[in-house]
Amino acid sequence: MSSFSSLFRATVSVVLFSIFLQSCTVGPKYVAPKPVLMPFHNHPAAPSDDGAPAATLDHWWTGFKDPMLVTVIDRALAQNLNLVAALARVDEASAAAAGAGARLKPAAELDGSSTFARQSLQGNFGNVARGVPSFRRDIHEYSVGPAASWEIDLAGGLRRGAMAAREDAEAAEADHIGTRVIVTADAADAYLQVRGYQARLVVAQRQIVNDEHLVQLVKNRYDAGAATQREIAQAQALLEQARATVPMLRVGLERQLNRLDVLMGAQPGTYARELSPASEIPAVPPLPADQQPTDLLRRRPDIIAAERRVAASNDRIGAVIANYYPKISLSGVLGFDSLTAEHLFTGSAFQAVGVGGLRWRLFDFGRIDAEVAQARGANAEALAVYRQAVLKAAEDVEDALSLLSQTQLYAAELRSASQSLLRARDLAEAAYRAGSITLTDVLDADRELLTVQDQIDASRADVARAAVTVFRALGGGWEPPR
Repeated sequence: MSSFSSLFRATVSVVLFSIFLQSCTVGPKYVAPKPVLMPFHNHPAAPSDDGAPAATLDHWWTGFKDPMLVTVIDRALAQNLNLVAALARVDEASAAAAGAGARLKPAAELDGSSTFARQSLQGNFGNVARGVPSFRRDIHEYSVGPAASWEIDLAGGLRRGAMAAREDAEAAEADHIGTRVIVTADAADAYLQVRGYQARLVVAQRQIVNDEHLVQLVKNRYDAGAATQREIAQAQALLEQARATVPMLRVGLERQLNRLDVLMGAQPGTYARELSPASEIPAVPPLPADQQPTDLLRRRPDIIAAERRVAASNDRIGAVIANYYPKISLSGVLGFDSLTAEHLFTGSAFQAVGVGGLRWRLFDFGRIDAEVAQARGANAEALAVYRQAVLKAAEDVEDALSLLSQTQLYAAELRSASQSLLRARDLAEAAYRAGSITLTDVLDADRELLTVQDQIDASRADVARAAVTVFRALGGGWEPPR
């Protein structure tokens, strides 16, 4: 018993000394990069005159005041398969981090065995031992008891590895959030295109009706001797031209409906009926006017993920540097071992084993040097990727703000042109009825009006889509920690 007490005291002393040593961690201390960004030179669109509040970035799609848009995005967030895969990657990374953290703790297991062996009488041992009176050819052996082992993290290599794994899990979580931002923006974009195509189809159908009336008017004038066959052919050609715009508009509508179904995790055609009634293209809510470049560092998931990967690569440098130092491990077994089952749990069958191990790559420093250089290279790469992500985020915002402002200007010019062309067309039809101008003038005015009205509906959808691009560029679609 005294030998067991001595072993216990020695083990406790080594453990306490090892815990003291674990306060040392080798490798570079992580300092988060702090990029400097200038203020945006493009600015959000001016607030609308109706006094509507600016949309919140966390749930920006509610600012469009379109219940169906909210339904579509909620459904996409709940069912999108890219989000499901991203969440599975988060679970995978979190499990890896938990496993890396578990390496810091002692490992224990309960072992038990029952062994039967029949000794050969012709082998080296059996040939000699079979003449001994106590020789037993058939042997039964039973053993049971717990075993424990612990690698003492002297230089902090295991802790560094656990920290790197945890930071990888945080990067995976940021990637999942980034997928959420993309899914919400893509779902809104597809929805707005659906509404845009539907509006353009309404304009096209209205134009077809007008052109049918025009054809009938020309035929009536022809019957009265006031028009020619050439004018009938011209009016018929304009009608066919209007009808020709419908198939491609329907193709575009079908593509966006199918795209939207896939984004919502459903087979194309599943939710098309819900969106079949045409609806107004939602108005763009005012954008937040107080966004600064530094807000991107907090909101953009790609920047957050890149920064976490820089931190992980820095910790991996420390994990590799720890290989320069010796590794100490402790292991022990307490249990019972007996050749007979009836004596297994007796004092004479009790056994205790304690082992201390030392491993040191003393003559392998050249390979460790290469591993450290590789880890430092990976860290430099991760830092460059982070800086590029910051610049790309700023580029996305500038491009999105410019796109929105210029698209709004274009839409305003189209609306002004439409008013002028509408008056010109009405005057042309009145003049034609009076016989003061030819049908060609009416056809030209009608064709120009059709083109501009189609462009107006397309531009209304484009303005709303440009606003979605701004929300996406700003990292909207989730609630970051305050």
